[in-house]
Amino acid sequence: MDDEQTLSGGNASGTVIRIGDTVRKQWAASTPSVHAFMSHVRARGVDVPTPRGQDERRRQRIEFVPGPVAVDVEPLTADGLRRVGAIVRAIHDASETFSPSADALWDTAIPAPGAEIICHNDLAPWNLVIGDRWVFIDWDAAAPSTRLWDLAYAAQTFTLSAVEVAPEVAAEGLRAFVDGYGASGELRTRLPAMMHRRAAAMLELLTTAHAHGREPWSSMFADGHGSHWSAVVGYVGTNQQTWYDALTALAPAEPDR
Repeated sequence: MDDEQTLSGGNASGTVIRIGDTVRKQWAASTPSVHAFMSHVRARGVDVPTPRGQDERRRQRIEFVPGPVAVDVEPLTADGLRRVGAIVRAIHDASETFSPSADALWDTAIPAPGAEIICHNDLAPWNLVIGDRWVFIDWDAAAPSTRLWDLAYAAQTFTLSAVEVAPEVAAEGLRAFVDGYGASGELRTRLPAMMHRRAAAMLELLTTAHAHGREPWSSMFADGHGSHWSAVVGYVGTNQQTWYDALTALAPAEPDR
């Protein structure tokens, strides 16, 4: 067997090991449902790490996708943000045709406001590999949710996490991401408020977990995640009109040819 290499990151997923071209991590009660969902999305043409069942130590075996994650490289350009938005849309569209088994189990830390489709629930820069392939990893929190709730989190984490950036500049990135998703007019008008609500839900999880010593969220709160999300909630909430104006503005007309 190849040597085991412990991978960094994975705040909420426990120890993650690389062995050759596979990742190994804890097998949970929800894993069979998650793997079935991943396989379905992959079969619908979306590039997703291939689930490979269970190893001899009863751990998950998942394809290792080489490359850095987006949070560790330079901020994405507008074209890059449009590309990510399109990936999120493809995942959501593929989920529309997924029918979980009657005994499916899911495990996610933040309850969603609805159950339209199964969503990844952590489509964020720390879970996007951007090597030769652009692939979202760490699907363990997949669970019933809504397009809007999942999109709100993805759009915010990719474009509105750096609170030192001028809102007008951040709004340009937000518009590119949502354009890439191909969001409807209704989604665009509802997205600013939902991004604020989703960020507040993350802060509430961290704050409550810290108060009750519930791991891993308690340690994450103490390690700086609490202050980060508190700043994000303020930034996203204070600039609601800026986000709304950017998302609902008409696209510039094409020049005459």
